Amino acid sequence: MLKKNTQKFIKNTLPLALGIFLIWISLKNLTSTDIANVKKSFQSANYWWILASLFVGVLSHLSRAYRWKFTLEPLGYTPRFSNSFMSVMIGYLVNLGIPRAGEVSRAATMAEYEKIPFEKGFGTIVAERVADVLMLLLILCTTLATQYDFIKSILFSKLPKNPLFTIVIITLITIAAWLFFKWIKQSKRPFFIKLKSFVEGLYIGIKSILHMKKKWAFIFHTFFIWTMYLLMLYFGSFALTETKGLATDAILICFITGSISYAATNGGIGSYPLAIQQTLLLYEVSDIVGLSFGWIMWTSQTLMIIVFGGLSFLLLPIYNRNKKKPLSNKN
Repeated sequence: MLKKNTQKFIKNTLPLALGIFLIWISLKNLTSTDIANVKKSFQSANYWWILASLFVGVLSHLSRAYRWKFTLEPLGYTPRFSNSFMSVMIGYLVNLGIPRAGEVSRAATMAEYEKIPFEKGFGTIVAERVADVLMLLLILCTTLATQYDFIKSILFSKLPKNPLFTIVIITLITIAAWLFFKWIKQSKRPFFIKLKSFVEGLYIGIKSILHMKKKWAFIFHTFFIWTMYLLMLYFGSFALTETKGLATDAILICFITGSISYAATNGGIGSYPLAIQQTLLLYEVSDIVGLSFGWIMWTSQTLMIIVFGGLSFLLLPIYNRNKKKPLSNKN
């Protein structure tokens, strides 16, 4: 029991500790002039573009709350949209403090105010996450395909240019990957058992989406959500003079590295600004401007979650105080 509690403590505190460490890494070598330039970027930023970025961000959250009904309706539940939206925002807020606990709080909130059994609510959230993972992979593959030459030039700039060398490397990677997955399939280690369970969950989630009665509406909202995510970064890039001319490929790669950074620490604290800074260096944007842009985007998005999530915590019990949930048509 003690070992389990220790593991849980480490799992919950390690991302935050990593985030604080990354903040220190990104700031430790800044001179007084650099700090002044970062402050200047915050002061001179065009916050109308930041508001536009936040507006499409809110649209994505509204769409996510609406999309949820497509996975709940087959189970016989028709939650109120307002409760769905507020539970989504509470989930985002909880994730800032405890990584991956937002999904649990979201399902628990709907169990409290919509009487949807926790297990069923959580199961539909897992199906949603499958769709989101697939969308991120789609964006990743699209970026790799369209920016192949650029990425190749970065990854292989210091390697021999002999075509035979490239063929050998690709062959070795393919063989290693095949042996690795074969070993995973046979392994009894807890980590790999969880990994196999995750892959199986993806497969089950995909099947549930494809057999959904309103699957095209669900797919539309999934594309809409991720388009809004991309527009958040695109609109935000116009806030600074130095970044408003960023090409689409730069936005895409920044989006991918930024999205991955959110999985590394609580709400991307420390990791998101650093990921954006290092990515923009590839496009000859100065490290100070890149860091400033990363912090502006992260700060605005985090404040949005804190405001909407905090209001949802306050308003949920008030909104539901005198509202009687109509009987569901669950089987």
